[in-house]
Amino acid sequence: MAGILYFLVFEVCGMGIVHFLLPRVRPIARGWLGLCLGLALMMWLPALFAFLLKFTVAAHLCALLLIFLLTGGAWYFRQKGVESAAFSDADKQLGRMLLSVALPLTVLGAYLQYTHVLRPTAEGALYVGQSTYGDLPLHLSIATSLRNAAFPPDYSILPGALLTYPFLTDSLSTSFLLMGCSLQIAMVFPGIVMMGLTFSGYLILAERMAKTWKGAVLAALFFFINGGLGFVYLFDMQGMALGTVGQNELQSVEGLWERIRLVMNGWYQTPANHAEFTTYNLRWSNVIADMMIPQRTTLGGWCQVIPCIYLLYDSLLPQGQALPEKVNLNKDGPVGVFIRREVPCRQLILLGIWAGMLPMINTHCFLALGLLSAGWMAYDFIRCRGQRKKALLHWGIFGGLAVLCAAPQLFTWTFNQAVGNENFLQFQFNWVNGSQGMLDGYFWFYLKNIGIPFVLILLALLEKNQKRRFLASGAFVIFLAAELIQFQPNIYDNNKLLYIWYMICCVIAADYGLELLGKLKGLRAKPVIAALCAFACFFTGALSIAHEAVSNWQMFSKAEVEAADYIEESTPEHAVFLSGTQHINFVSSLAGRRIVCGPDTWLYFHGFNTWDRQADICAFYADPYGNLEVLAKYDVDYILVGNSERSSMTVDTYALDRYFEKVYEIESGWDKIVIYSAEMREDAW
Repeated sequence: MAGILYFLVFEVCGMGIVHFLLPRVRPIARGWLGLCLGLALMMWLPALFAFLLKFTVAAHLCALLLIFLLTGGAWYFRQKGVESAAFSDADKQLGRMLLSVALPLTVLGAYLQYTHVLRPTAEGALYVGQSTYGDLPLHLSIATSLRNAAFPPDYSILPGALLTYPFLTDSLSTSFLLMGCSLQIAMVFPGIVMMGLTFSGYLILAERMAKTWKGAVLAALFFFINGGLGFVYLFDMQGMALGTVGQNELQSVEGLWERIRLVMNGWYQTPANHAEFTTYNLRWSNVIADMMIPQRTTLGGWCQVIPCIYLLYDSLLPQGQALPEKVNLNKDGPVGVFIRREVPCRQLILLGIWAGMLPMINTHCFLALGLLSAGWMAYDFIRCRGQRKKALLHWGIFGGLAVLCAAPQLFTWTFNQAVGNENFLQFQFNWVNGSQGMLDGYFWFYLKNIGIPFVLILLALLEKNQKRRFLASGAFVIFLAAELIQFQPNIYDNNKLLYIWYMICCVIAADYGLELLGKLKGLRAKPVIAALCAFACFFTGALSIAHEAVSNWQMFSKAEVEAADYIEESTPEHAVFLSGTQHINFVSSLAGRRIVCGPDTWLYFHGFNTWDRQADICAFYADPYGNLEVLAKYDVDYILVGNSERSSMTVDTYALDRYFEKVYEIESGWDKIVIYSAEMREDAW
């Protein structure tokens, strides 16, 4: 309860700050912006005080005092004499859109958060979904290990190495843990909140950019139910089996329904993100199933970058400004008023600071916002002609503050990880399609992965519509960077940039698609054409979401949960455990204790070479007495022997029993877990 109350205080203060600083912003948008800002401040303010007080309850209480002061400051510097924007008919329409689109998506997101994040069963095991099976243990290990941790923190799965992975979305869950919430609630509750704000926020942004409300709704569906044309593999020669498990598995059975059953029950057999990359080359993951649910930093980043994009776009068309009579806002958007710009300083200052908070929430979102801004700024300077001094001030306030706030984060964490590491910042053409020698033709790769929206985006840019070209001028700067540069060892992660490109371009595709549909007026086949297009656009994405809705995988057994409870209750908070390097490790994920070395599944792609540590771990387990220096080298407090250790390397249990004292042991079904103290037994000789 304390954690929820703490959260509500930040949300109310966030809404108050936005209300005082931006009273002319539409009411619904103002409320959404306030909720997002409150969440961002709840991530950042305790972290700032943690540099002095560690990430403790005391740091959170200081953050609480500061949020009150910031709210009071916003009230003091409010726009005096300016009435807040009232509800209009357009706001009522926006409210109906949120209730009919964002709310059902949020309910779906809440269900998936519950089923995919440590869902308990009657026997005491913890289950997850397919998409969270891979990355959830990393996020758990960060969230549980940051309790009372010194800042800047280290990796709990690689002690001594600075935690360069953006951790503020996970530390948000740590805040709930410190306030007494269970681990499941601490992960699920903020996940649901961020999903709701992302669904609502994108719809509000799309409504601001699109020509009509129908365009905004269609853009949201394009983005969230994305998937492309991969479903055609289900229909291809369905009268015969074309493969086996692991080889053309999507087509390894006969008949449409059998193939759909395989999609629903198989391991990454959805036609959006398929396990057999070189066979089908299907990589355009559905954003709900494969990004928002498992990629918590991406979810946190989208929750915060969408408000920044909204404020930036909105600042180019200040509300209440007199406009030339010839301007058609539905067609021209912000470019129609570049010649009449008035710089809304409060909005730009808030935007600059907000954008500057992004790097340690999600670095890709910060980079994408910077690239988007660069494209829009270039277009602005070309179009504004005699108003370039005002334009320079506009962009200077926003950009200067963003860089000023972001620089300490980038130099402390991001550059420390990437600079000097040959696996970062490499030339790579055509994203994952070109990483293995152009598996598909260039345009065919994007056509089959993105589908009809990709065609609509390209065709729309042939029309002389200034607003769409303005949107594309920023979006395609992101696309170009993601197509030419591999930013980190895992080339697939460039999709975190590409989805921001797609986020903007979905508005272009939706507007143009509705225009084309309107030109079919009077054609009797129009409903049939619309239905076929809808099927082609959404069937693959719907299959991906449906698969996640039924996926069910055990992550932690009853014995592992009980062992984690023992560790949390009976060992020092920052004790170091020697264990295997398996990616599912209850010591680091559930108990929040440090382990000598985690899996390369994450660490390699974060730029670390762990071979020496892995060799030391294997050597110790095989010959504990002959490798006692390993314990001293890594300041080990406890030694774990579980199923993973026994199955992945040689373990001399006789020597461990002889030289070290058992402090915990449990055997249940297939599980046998033993924990030893790293202190040598007095009677070992």
